[in-house]
Order: sequence, then structure tokens, then C-alpha cells
Amino acid sequence: MFLLRYLYVVALVLWVGGLLVAGALVAPSVFGVLQAWHDTQGRVLAGQVFGDVLLRLTWLSYAMAAVMFVTLTLHRLLGARPVRYSVRVGIIGVMLLMMLATGFWVIPQVNAIQAQVVGPVSELAASNPLRVTFDRLHGLSNIFFAITVIGGLALCFWEARE
Repeated sequence: MFLLRYLYVVALVLWVGGLLVAGALVAPSVFGVLQAWHDTQGRVLAGQVFGDVLLRLTWLSYAMAAVMFVTLTLHRLLGARPVRYSVRVGIIGVMLLMMLATGFWVIPQVNAIQAQVVGPVSELAASNPLRVTFDRLHGLSNIFFAITVIGGLALCFWEARE
């Protein structure tokens, strides 16, 4: 049972830690450095770099969710039933749903908008439909990531308490 719990915790830490590092450290650094190099081109390049990081994080999230589902379920079947198994699986499910929405809905739409724009989307008029849609998608992405991180931190708290 130790190995199953260990794998569960490692997957949880990689998933939540990856999201926190990307949002708190990678995004500000990439945008700051590249915009200092060249305001317009740097912002576009930073968006491309961070978009790639985000895409990789979504795939990492899918894998870590699978590891967490499998290890938690095996622990339930082979040993003592984990405390509030259904609630934990529900939280993991919501976290996965947020990342699936990001990877298969938000990111493709953002990429399609960026392909139509020469330069940063932020330089379009605030009333431009592409910018309005981009800003809405960016906001949704932030909400999806926040929900995922909050769910992950709740699971971390749960593990620390046991």
C-alpha cells in the first residue's frame, strides 16, 4: 500500500506543482524577458512559448490524473478503503475536466485566434471580436487552472492529514 500511496502523492505533486510553477514563475519570467527584448515581437514569442508550456502541462495533467485514479482505486481494492474515496475521485474528476476543457477547447481556440492576428492580440482594439473572445478564453483558462490548483491543494491537505 505504501507504493500505491507514494505514486499517488508523486502524481499529485507533479500535477499541482507544475501548474503553480508555470503560473507563478514561468509565465511572468517568459513574458518579462521576451518583452524586455522586444515589446511587440517579444510578447508574441512569449505567448507561443508559454502556450507550448501550457499544452505540455495539460498532457502531464492527463497522465497524472490517470495515475491518481488507478493508484487510489487499487488501494481501495487491495487494502483499506481510502477515507472518502468517492469525494477524492470526484475532486480528481473535476480537476481532470478542467484540464480537458483547457487542452481540447481553450488552447485550440486561442491558437486559432493568434493565427489570425499579426502581432499581439492585446494590441487589437478592446471591442475587436477576436480580442473579446481571446480575453474571455484567457479568463476561463485562469479559472480552470485555479479550480484545478484548489482541488489539488485540497487533496494535498487530505494526504498530509492522514
